[in-house]
Amino acid sequence: MTEAILLVGGKGTRLRPLTVHTPKPMVRAAGVPFLTHQLARARAAGVDHIVLATSYLAEVFEPHFGDGSSLGLHLEYVTEEEPLGTGGAIRNVAARLHSAPDDPVLVFNGDILTGLDIGALVRTHEETRADVSLHLTKVTDPRAYGLVPTDDTGRVLAFLEKPQTPEEIVTDQINAGAYVFRRSVIDTIPQGRPVSVERETFPELLAAGAHLQGMVDSTYWLDLGTPAAFVRGSADLVLGRAPSPAVPGRCGDRLILPTARVAADAKLTGGTVVGEGAYVAEGARVSGSTILPGAVIEPGAVITDSLIGTRARVGERSVLTGTVIGDGAIIGPDNELLDGMRIWCDARIPAGAVRFSSDQ
Repeated sequence: MTEAILLVGGKGTRLRPLTVHTPKPMVRAAGVPFLTHQLARARAAGVDHIVLATSYLAEVFEPHFGDGSSLGLHLEYVTEEEPLGTGGAIRNVAARLHSAPDDPVLVFNGDILTGLDIGALVRTHEETRADVSLHLTKVTDPRAYGLVPTDDTGRVLAFLEKPQTPEEIVTDQINAGAYVFRRSVIDTIPQGRPVSVERETFPELLAAGAHLQGMVDSTYWLDLGTPAAFVRGSADLVLGRAPSPAVPGRCGDRLILPTARVAADAKLTGGTVVGEGAYVAEGARVSGSTILPGAVIEPGAVITDSLIGTRARVGERSVLTGTVIGDGAIIGPDNELLDGMRIWCDARIPAGAVRFSSDQ
């Protein structure tokens, strides 16, 4: 097992404003770009060559990771001129692979945080002699996902798009976004046009009699597609609930990066991260949140399950819960921003301008 493809081309529209200036895989989780965690876990599983399929803000990746040698990897970058979907992106980087036709090639979606046993997925693929093997996970409510029923041996029976009625929910197994392809199968994906592996490649392979194998792995799994999920994933990495060899410090209730400053009486809990150059002032309380580099949390602010963008500022006594503050935004004192609020980059909110409760 030596090669992998990482799909990192998405625009991350559900994560805006976090992704206005930063591609989704480069948003910081537990103090480092999220992609760092995926690369480190792949390296720990024995992968040494990874091709990054880039598109949106593609120019950001290589200056940060270079050739990958600092991570013990050989990294290459292929940029899509037009978005090609998951299947199209895989096919677009095929020329950079070195594997023989029957060799396994790992493929990862760039927005999944998981404790998947990568080696076990590859062993399942090789032992069953599958054409494609899929990581499956079980979820309580599968309505938002594509269902993947399997037989008693784990062989995939069908791909069912998001079910709309109870009768359509025939399994709680979903596609978890990690695959092992037989190298030759990648060459059968149409080239030069958008292709979805979920809606086109996998169903067509199944219809043609190919062997698609599912492996259910019920370790930690989280789709980081929404701000709330991203904040939770970062906190879980800091708390040690989600495994990663790339967390830059010991797991615990908080992670304070070098050059960050935190007042002695500020309280940080729940897997909070304070990025480089950020400042948390006296009396502030921050729980389960990410404070990105250069941000300022003023005295007495209370921040819960939120993400504060690079160089943003939260004013005195402001209360933020489940909120995303874009890069460079300024929240004046005595504001109250609650669940689901997104403040765009460089926005300015005057003192006491937004409240959900009375001012008494």
